[in-house]
Amino acid sequence: MRTLIDESQLDDGVSKLAKEIDSNYGGRPITVVAVMTGSLVLFADLIRRLSMPQRVGVIHASSYRGGTQAGKLEIDSKMLIDVQNRDVLLVDDIYDTGATLTKLSAAIAEMGASSVSTAVLLKKLRPKQIGPKPDFVAFEIPDEFVVGYGLDYLDMYRNLPFIGVLEPDEIEATARQ
Repeated sequence: MRTLIDESQLDDGVSKLAKEIDSNYGGRPITVVAVMTGSLVLFADLIRRLSMPQRVGVIHASSYRGGTQAGKLEIDSKMLIDVQNRDVLLVDDIYDTGATLTKLSAAIAEMGASSVSTAVLLKKLRPKQIGPKPDFVAFEIPDEFVVGYGLDYLDMYRNLPFIGVLEPDEIEATARQ
């Protein structure tokens, strides 16, 4: 596995992301919603660095079921938090095609949010992305399949403290486990 973003770079990137978000909201209260499960590590680190009053919640969306290419997006919109008349910050691990954030932003807006902004750890540099770009981005990365810091392959590697690129033999070995 090749390290793309090390622990120190991640720490600096999340701190920078939090400062941008703090500056944007100017101390106004927000509702921070994590897109599960990939954003869990980022979410935990980010909300502790934000200075404004916050409510937190989660929503589950998945498009990578057993592969390295995005498939059909499935959303479980049963959130355990009310977003009605609130400024919402939707936090996701990666902006790949844009489909997840586009659909989730629309779903949260339909739930009555006053505003919906988006923050991601990683934004892939790829030609075919749809919908609006994330409002806040910690890192732009090449179009490679990455794991670590919450991102997975077949539910493995989420625990890595860095962002790594899996080699083809590692993808094959993991698929056999």
